[in-house]
Amino acid sequence: MKNTPRAAAAAPAVLRDAASSPPSIPKRPRSSAKPLQGFAYSRAFFESRVDAALKAAHKLGASDAAAEVSEACGLSVSVRNGALENVERNRDKGLSVTVYCGQRRGNASTSDFSDAAIKQTVRAAYDIARFTAEDPFASLPDAADMCPEPDRSRDLDLFYPWDLDSETATQIALECEAAALSVDKRITNSEGGAVSAQQSHFFSAHSRGFRGGFASSRHSISVSPIAGKGSKMQRDGWYSSMRRAEDLASPQAVGRYAAERALSRLNARKIPTTQCPVLFESPLAAGLLGTLVQALSGGALYRKSSFLLDSLGKRVLPAHIDLMEDPFVIGGKGSSPFDDEGVRVQPRQVIEAGRVQGYFLSSYTARKLGMATTGNAGGSHNLVLRSRQTRAGDDLEAMLQKLGSGLFVTELMGQGVNYVTGDYSRGASGFWVEGGRIAFPVQEITIAGNMKTIFKDISAVGADVYEYGAKSVGSILVNRMKVAGS
Repeated sequence: MKNTPRAAAAAPAVLRDAASSPPSIPKRPRSSAKPLQGFAYSRAFFESRVDAALKAAHKLGASDAAAEVSEACGLSVSVRNGALENVERNRDKGLSVTVYCGQRRGNASTSDFSDAAIKQTVRAAYDIARFTAEDPFASLPDAADMCPEPDRSRDLDLFYPWDLDSETATQIALECEAAALSVDKRITNSEGGAVSAQQSHFFSAHSRGFRGGFASSRHSISVSPIAGKGSKMQRDGWYSSMRRAEDLASPQAVGRYAAERALSRLNARKIPTTQCPVLFESPLAAGLLGTLVQALSGGALYRKSSFLLDSLGKRVLPAHIDLMEDPFVIGGKGSSPFDDEGVRVQPRQVIEAGRVQGYFLSSYTARKLGMATTGNAGGSHNLVLRSRQTRAGDDLEAMLQKLGSGLFVTELMGQGVNYVTGDYSRGASGFWVEGGRIAFPVQEITIAGNMKTIFKDISAVGADVYEYGAKSVGSILVNRMKVAGS
């Protein structure tokens, strides 16, 4: 790579495909039968603990009760500058119980699974319920909304434990960091590399007949190299996160791409205050999608703390944009056969041709709004935002061409969203683009606008889709935003 600002700045556009789908680490044999290996407690034991809690609540005279028991365990290793920095093994467990006395509700939890501790926890929840003010909307989900029993055991391929020891994890993290440090002599330091292997399982039930639970896993590799020296240092990073270890990007690919991102930011400068088109890199576009979800969520709506109040049936995005939700994506990071209340979930069109077709509601928030639950207790499920105008060839380079001259944002700082008014202001860094080509990196700027206008001003969505958690979206081009610089 040439030692020029333009060559360095072009790195993100050039390397995205290689970093998104690099060679995977060696595969292990895949089995259709996935035993709950690595856990201390069995599903049968969890069921017995939940049943003990529900029985204790019934004996106390509760009108309804719900209980959930869970266990999570894993290994996390971090390295820095070629040396092991931290090894952490976690094993967390807990049981929570919610008790209803009519329309009074109380909740308590414990990490002790003994009969005596469970009875004591149920008693605590019951006492809270007895002295809590009545809430006309507080109750378990309606029977008609329950996930049907055959669907509760739907296999969505979510559990792939990684039999990883600390020595192997350390080696992977070191390889990832070493790959970053070896890219260019201008990579002078590192904030470290990390490997994490995590898995969990749960079982929940309540007195209206729901019983269900499942296991899941999530593994990751990450690194954050530093380029340059002194006041001109720049940091960036990259990661790969998957349910199956063999689907992770190789540590070498993660390291190389993280280094290229850091190098591309060298010699960054401020730009004059202006108004211009802004292209959000796909991981940041997922953040914009998260803001949309929050504004359409029941809690914000019934509290009247959303800038999208009463938006059902109204256009909040351009007519070429749709938003889909699918809880049944095989292996999806937001997949689940039911929501946190045991309510049925289903694929749906949340936004069609820019118009809101539904909110994100739990049983409680739905009742507060006089509506029906959408099965979103616990959050959204595998959201995909697409433009009907997007073509297969609309990769990042094509999106830069559509941007023309303007700002390509690759990092945002601060929170900066007022959900009541929609006002938006975030610190940012990225690249200034001229004629569809990256000209130079920029930093110490602020981008601002109002989310209502920003959403309606989306002119294009790229095909460079990156899955950020349970959200999938390509880069997003906004026609015009305020950019505060020097």
